[in-house]
Amino acid sequence: MDLFSRTWAALRKAVADLPDQDFDKPSGCAGWLVRDLVCHLVIDAQDVLITLVTPADAEPTADSVTYWHVADEPPTGDDPLDALIVRLAAAYQEPRLLKFHLDDVGSAAGRAAELADPAGRVSTQDMVLTAGDYLGAYVLEWTLHHLDLVAHLPDAAAPPSEGPARSRELLEQIAGAAFPASFTDTDALLVGTGRRPPTDAERAELGELGKKLPLILG
Repeated sequence: MDLFSRTWAALRKAVADLPDQDFDKPSGCAGWLVRDLVCHLVIDAQDVLITLVTPADAEPTADSVTYWHVADEPPTGDDPLDALIVRLAAAYQEPRLLKFHLDDVGSAAGRAAELADPAGRVSTQDMVLTAGDYLGAYVLEWTLHHLDLVAHLPDAAAPPSEGPARSRELLEQIAGAAFPASFTDTDALLVGTGRRPPTDAERAELGELGKKLPLILG
């Protein structure tokens, strides 16, 4: 729960500190500008709010790891929601409006997470999780998107180190194998999710794990 709050606060602050011109630069998400990514974060924050006020009585059917499913192919941009996000992001016109909306909804999502009972059960995407596991899954979401945000912005603040460390653990559990010890947490996440290809040396170290990559998470 605490790590959710720390990684989410760091990501929101990184967005708030961006100069306006950075919103038109590419992000680490293929086909998305920084403004598109920030708009996606607004949708994410809304999802967190909705889920935390959608209680469930049934036994949990997923946890922080099994919340994620691995797709066979990367997104093409044809998904209606992906297309909507790009149009919606452009409609903001001024970065300050997008920043304001993320701060407004994002702060509310952060407060809702702090008030949530970790053992309480919530429902989302036809799954039932404890609130703690649901928020734990989002540590990976926030960390990957923080890396996406700063991918082409060398002056922007990187995610706090505990975010990539925990996200690596989650990704290794999803993959069913550990990344080589020589991989930094960030490199494990970027290579593991296909955000960059492995070097020849990295590919050799990955061995059998390399055959499972990239893990396209959804």
